[in-house]
Amino acid sequence: MATYPIEIVQLLVSPAHAYFGRARDGAADVETLLPESADCVAGKGVRGDRFFNVRAHTEAAVTFLAAEAWQAAWQHVHGGENAVAPFELARRNVVVRGVELDKLRGEDFTISCGESTVRFHGGRPAHPCSWMDTMVAPGMRKALIGRGGLRAGVVVSGTLRLGPALLRCDAQLDAARAAEPVMRAQPLP
Repeated sequence: MATYPIEIVQLLVSPAHAYFGRARDGAADVETLLPESADCVAGKGVRGDRFFNVRAHTEAAVTFLAAEAWQAAWQHVHGGENAVAPFELARRNVVVRGVELDKLRGEDFTISCGESTVRFHGGRPAHPCSWMDTMVAPGMRKALIGRGGLRAGVVVSGTLRLGPALLRCDAQLDAARAAEPVMRAQPLP
């Protein structure tokens, strides 16, 4: 098992969906929390989040996004501009830096934040939706295809915290590839 130093850049917990219906009608005005820590519960997801204990989502209740992928998509849309749209517009639960997320599909992995360790099972890709063009910038959905993130289930409960963390897994990860799009739509077996 390999260990990788990563950073948890942002945590997002929202009890309701903000992006539903037609994008042209605008996002719903829902509470969105950006906490310093988030409790992940085995078989249920992130406590207080819209996907928590929703049967159809228990194996994919936590969404991850690589900060590098978000920045690369933004720069593609804006011709290399360094300023980046806020991560919360992506509506992903966990934004990480230094993780090649696609390699975690079908894999068990842990993230340790100080005294707490959470074990996840990587599931299907978290595909971007058309809301990205409305909420972020025209062309953002297309720029995020293949790098919209990862859905995962919680296997062992624990708490994630902002800041440095350690990711452990059997997969060989390359942090330099965190922003690269992967064009494989189906989850691994």
